[in-house]
Parts: sequence; C-alpha cells; structure tokens
Amino acid sequence: MKYRIGMWASAGFLVAGCWALYAFATTPPAMTSADPILTLVEFTCPVVFASLHFHFSVSLYWSLLANASTYVLIGLIGETMRPSLNQAK
Repeated sequence: MKYRIGMWASAGFLVAGCWALYAFATTPPAMTSADPILTLVEFTCPVVFASLHFHFSVSLYWSLLANASTYVLIGLIGETMRPSLNQAK
C-alpha cells in the first residue's frame, strides 16, 4: 500500500510539474473562466482552484507540494475503499 500511495504522490507532483512547464513555455493565457485550459488546470490541480477563488497566490514550490499531498489524500481514500469494493462483488 505504501508503494501505491507513493505512486499517487508522484502522479500529483508530475501533474503540477507538467502544468508549470506548460505555463513557462507558452504565452500567458487570458485567465478567463471560458478558457478550457484553465478549467483543466483547476480540475487537475485543486490548489490552483482554491487560490483563484479565494484570491491568494501560491508559489510554484508550494503548488507542487500541495498538489502532491492532495493526490496522496485522494489515493488514501481510494486505497482504503478498494478492499471493501472488492468484497462487494
């Protein structure tokens, strides 16, 4: 189970890291709510969603850490529910 939780943390870190690389490589978006890229970023990086809606800034390092920890929490919930879902079959 530790290995799977580590995989969830790595996935969260990589997702945030890839979005950071994308942001550095492209021109700044218009940052409107109609932008589909911004919607995808908010969905995959919950700390970005919170910072945009509660008006606080998050540095790159903190967003990497927060996204990894968010994915760990999602992984813990999923891995805890996994045995009970297998027994229901």
